[in-house]
Amino acid sequence: MLLSDFDFELPQSLIAQQPVEPRDSARLLQVGRDGLADRRVRDLPELLRAGDLLVVNDTRVLPARLTGKRGEAGVEVTLHKAEGPARWRAFARPAKRLKPGDRIVFASDAEGAFAAEVAEKHEGGELALVFERSGPALIEALERHGAMPLPPYIKRPSGAEAADRRAYQTVFAQRSGAVAAPTAGLHFTEPLLEALAARGIERTTLTLHVGAGTFLPVKHERVEEHRMHAEWASLSAETAAAVARTRARGGRVVAVGTTALRTLESAARPGAGAGLVEPFEGETSLFILPGYRFKAVDLLMTNFHLPRSTLFMLVAAFSGLETMRTAYAHAIAEGYRFFSYGDACLLERQA
Repeated sequence: MLLSDFDFELPQSLIAQQPVEPRDSARLLQVGRDGLADRRVRDLPELLRAGDLLVVNDTRVLPARLTGKRGEAGVEVTLHKAEGPARWRAFARPAKRLKPGDRIVFASDAEGAFAAEVAEKHEGGELALVFERSGPALIEALERHGAMPLPPYIKRPSGAEAADRRAYQTVFAQRSGAVAAPTAGLHFTEPLLEALAARGIERTTLTLHVGAGTFLPVKHERVEEHRMHAEWASLSAETAAAVARTRARGGRVVAVGTTALRTLESAARPGAGAGLVEPFEGETSLFILPGYRFKAVDLLMTNFHLPRSTLFMLVAAFSGLETMRTAYAHAIAEGYRFFSYGDACLLERQA
């Protein structure tokens, strides 16, 4: 398959810069085998069935964008992957003059200087940083001094705003570690969750710490040559049991977001039985293209994705490339809002 197979024209005016309020008032395009239907996220209780299982990602986005100084020179750093209690991979601007051994000071507080040393330097402005704080103390410092790492297509004149601290975090957020939001989860509110529960729709959680690599472009024209970034994920025995109970009663597994889907599919094991998953913890770099045979997920709720992206390739695999081309053309014609702060779609897996 060629990268151009997954291209489409998107007007810049449709890239959402702010979320709608309340969150569940966002539009929802229902994409099924019988065609398309324009709905709202708050309609989910009517679109799902009693006995279905929502699987959500409980990762929490860290304020992972930092500004600091190397001597008198300013540096901006965006963390993207934890490699230990004090060690992170990061992208830096400008990175040209940074070298191993350099110390970057980001702030000072009651604990002293909040700083890190450049441990390694890689291509493309990527660094390995070792902070002078580790574990919970490092997370606390990031919460105090960092800014939300908004995607590059969300434009802010002076960086992330205070409102983004809430808006770019899902209602499910519990486990700190992501540097990008699992954006399908941004649409949920407590009233919507109560309505889903009253309908008999169950919910369980897993974790995938979304990395900044999710925004990296596919550079190979033959898409099979692309290598996915690895992200840490965890699916508990309790969640595996919830999936098994859902299968046993004839319910459907509904992944809220591509991160939940990729974790479920990474946890699916041939020996576990049709549609079942096993507990999983570790890195996943699962790359899903058309032709992939889904094992664990029946429905997918997800936002609208970038052209030529691995996420658009995933939804094309799930519901069919022609179906998704038609759905996206409809969404564009009807003025749906795209990307992280945009609207959503509810996809049925192709037969």
